[in-house]
Parts: sequence; structure tokens; C-alpha cells
Amino acid sequence: MRYNHTDKHTGSIFRLHVGEPSMGRDSFEESSEQPLTIVWNKSDKPQTFLLDSLKLSLKPNEIITLLASQHFSFSPADQLVAWQFNREFYCIVDHDQEVSCSGLLFYGTKDTPRVLLDEIEAPKFELLLKVFEDEFKEGDNLQGEMLRMLLKRLIVKLTRIYKAQHVDETIVKTDLDIIRQFGLLVELNFKEKHQVQDYADLLHKSPKTLANLFGKHSDRTPLQIIQDRIALEAKRMLIYTDSSASEVGYACGFDEPAHFSRFFKRQIGESPSAFRKTHREALVG
Repeated sequence: MRYNHTDKHTGSIFRLHVGEPSMGRDSFEESSEQPLTIVWNKSDKPQTFLLDSLKLSLKPNEIITLLASQHFSFSPADQLVAWQFNREFYCIVDHDQEVSCSGLLFYGTKDTPRVLLDEIEAPKFELLLKVFEDEFKEGDNLQGEMLRMLLKRLIVKLTRIYKAQHVDETIVKTDLDIIRQFGLLVELNFKEKHQVQDYADLLHKSPKTLANLFGKHSDRTPLQIIQDRIALEAKRMLIYTDSSASEVGYACGFDEPAHFSRFFKRQIGESPSAFRKTHREALVG
């Protein structure tokens, strides 16, 4: 079942997918801007899926969050629930004070965020899902605001559980806020800004301060996080677009194709052309 809410005046779109045969990035194809996605595996079995050409697994009662830039496909998806919304419906960056999820659930410095619901939390999410479905049946002019309220509740609940499961409880709020802001800034600027100094300036901190902070709370340095994000974008473009390696390099902020090729081979271990050939063949297969 797919529930839809749209507002032609604002361009806002919100969707709820419940037990569809399959679901992927193109499930939101009508929007000019791809959405943020929250996916919940409600079954008692693991669910395999493709994410940026990688085959991954979603545990029973596990929830993941996906960005607009990610390519994903779930099939079958009959035991999945997914919420999708664009920034016109609810911009988590502009409303970070309400939900505090930027840099954690979305735009963070870690891999795809995961939240595992226990036997106490799972029934609460079942109840929240039922409220979402009931609201979609109303159809009055208050529906959009009610759905936004429910979405905020969903995000806040996920953020709280994520922090309990993944964030060092000894980290002070100011340090966590810097880490969150760094992740968001990298996501917004990685194509133009490749140096730690660039982000230190935006955060009004020194590169040494950032290095010390990530040394305490991360297994990657700030520079590694920046370079990993650039490499990820390059891989996506090589697999899913027909842009030449030079065009991919320019899009990722490299002035010279040779500089991009050296960077890519250093990060990934093979040339852009070899990577494209291998992964496109695997994707087709």
C-alpha cells in the first residue's frame, strides 16, 4: 500500500509505503528533488537490499535512513515500511533545533545509520505507524500539518534510540554538535571544499581542534571523512551515469583529470575506468 500527500502550492511531497512488492529510489520519481527515506524491516527475517551497488542486509526490526543521493532497491519489500519526504515537506536542516538529527540520522560522518528496535520500542513504532495510516484516511486541509507532526515524532524517537546505541555517552553536547555540523557541512560542500582547513573555517575552529575531537570520538580523521565522501560520489557517478571519468572528476571538484585519477586510485585501489567496468557488469548481472 502506498499513501501519498502532496501540496501543489509548496511542492511538498510525503509518502508512506507499507508492504509493497518492491521499492527503490525511483519510487519517488515524480519529485524533481529526491527524498530522504526511512526504511523499517518489520519482518522476523533479514532483508537483503542493494545500496549504491552493494548488497547489504537489514536485520529484523532494524531501521535505516537513506539520503537523496543514494541509489537503493528493496525486492521483495512486502515486509517493509518506508517513509519518504522532500525538503519542501520538512527540511531537517532548517528545523534541526526541533529534531536534532542532522549529522546523526542524516548527513552524518558514519556509514548508513542503523537503529535496532527492541521488544519495548517495536510496539511503539507499530502504534505510530497505525496513527500515520489513520491520518492518511482523513483527507482534510489539516492533513499536511498532522503528518509533519507525526514525522517529527518519528524522527525524534529514532534520534534518541540512535544516540543510545551509537553515540558515546561521555561525549559532551558541544563536541557532539561540532561533529554533527562537520558531517552536514561535508555533505553540502564536498564538491568544492577538499581541505580540513575549509571546514575548520566554517566552524570557527582550528584544524587541530577538529583532529583532536575526531581522534577521541571517531575511527576516521576529518580528512579521511572528506575524501571518503568525494570518493563515494565519484563511484556513484561512474556506476549510475554516463559521464566520462574527466567529467566525474570535474563534478567532484578536481581541476585536472590526472589529479582525479590519482585520487581515485589511491582511495579505491583501481582506476576509474576499471572500477566502472567491474561494477557495471556486476550491476547488470
